[in-house]
Amino acid sequence: MTRHPSPGPPGRPLGIVDVARAAGVSTGTVSYVLNQPDRVAARTRRHVLAVIERLGYVRRDSARQLRAGHSRILALLVHDMGNPFYAALARGAERAARAAGLGVMVCNSAQSPAEEAHYLALFAEQRVRGVLVTPSGPGREALRAFRRHGIPYVVVDSVTAGDEGCAVGVDDVAGGALAVRHLLAGGHGDLAYVSGPPHLRQVRDRRAGAHQALAEAGLPPSALRELATERLDVAGGRDAGARLLGLARRPTAVFCANDLLALGVLQALYTAGVKVPDDIRIVGYDDIEFAAAATVPLTSVHQPARTLGSLAANLLLNEGDPSHEHQHLSLAPRLAVRESSSPTRVR
Repeated sequence: MTRHPSPGPPGRPLGIVDVARAAGVSTGTVSYVLNQPDRVAARTRRHVLAVIERLGYVRRDSARQLRAGHSRILALLVHDMGNPFYAALARGAERAARAAGLGVMVCNSAQSPAEEAHYLALFAEQRVRGVLVTPSGPGREALRAFRRHGIPYVVVDSVTAGDEGCAVGVDDVAGGALAVRHLLAGGHGDLAYVSGPPHLRQVRDRRAGAHQALAEAGLPPSALRELATERLDVAGGRDAGARLLGLARRPTAVFCANDLLALGVLQALYTAGVKVPDDIRIVGYDDIEFAAAATVPLTSVHQPARTLGSLAANLLLNEGDPSHEHQHLSLAPRLAVRESSSPTRVR
């Protein structure tokens, strides 16, 4: 029976000293195998790698990353990974990062400026390679403070003229206008807007687009009654739906700031026996996968989430190029029309 030297005291993480002892080579040889394998003879390299696999050694990059000034991780900070829109965005970012040999760490700000500032401070402490962020703060204060750390970032899902770095998003003003024009074209001039936290730019821009469409039709802003919610989720939509049902004069059509809100409104109306689209028509925003699969398929303003994530990650990866110039990419939205706003299904 072949005996292998003990890798080290129990309970202590394995290091390259333990690998070297078990392999019968110097620590320098192990280091070369890990970092400059071409400098080691093939037979020795195979032997050391076999020992590494047998011991279950995992390299710890912290010290090397600190010397280099950054890690091999990109950070992604979004409002809520429970929203399928952000999950799809994260997949797009992950694919671009993986192609560059990097990983992605995902965090949620819970739509809170304070949480956003907390995570940005954590990213600076960990010296991440770069940050993709959907801002929660109305004035980008946390991002301006983060800039002093010298870590590049790209704003994703929100583009404003004042962004100092790169930004990628969909034109939410145009998206809000698309939704309301569609409802007005169906003969609905008494509308509701189920919105979210007022400090979120997406909520404000989609409202602005809705008012733009009303103005084009010669209707006053009061033609759009707003039902605000604290969070952009299904529970918030159910609550808004209950308030909608309690109105003495119900609107005949509803535009929701995102699909999760729209699905919650749809649930509340269905439970109360209100028919969609016969009694009330609904339009959401994001066009998440579940929109088309709802009991009443949901009309929604489409955002190409994976494309947004991939574009943002690639812009971030290009930040180190001396010829890199900051870009603001605002993609055009489109409307995916389904049964919730039309008695006849549109395929």
